[in-house]
Amino acid sequence: MKSAYELAMARLEKQSPSSNLTASQKAQIAEIESLSRAKIAEKELFLREQITKALAGADVQGAHQIEQQLVREISGIQSSAEERKAAVRTQSPS
Repeated sequence: MKSAYELAMARLEKQSPSSNLTASQKAQIAEIESLSRAKIAEKELFLREQITKALAGADVQGAHQIEQQLVREISGIQSSAEERKAAVRTQSPS
C-alpha cells in the first residue's frame, strides 16, 4: 500500500514528467541564474541609494515610487531569467 506522499509524487510525475538535463544545460542555467542575481544586486544597490537620498530629502512619495520601480525591475529580471531557463530546459540534448 502506497503512502499519501508516494501517491502525490506519482500524480505529479504524470502531470509534469521530470527531465534529465545535460551538463551543458545545467551550466547554461547556472550562468543565467548567476547573471540574473548580479543584475538584481546592481539594481538594488543603485535604487536603494536613490531611496536613501529621497528619504534624506524628506521625499517619502519619491522613495515609495523608487521602491515600486525596484520591485518591478527585480520581477522583470526574474521573469526573463525563468523564460530563458525554460528555453534551455526544452532544448534537445546535443
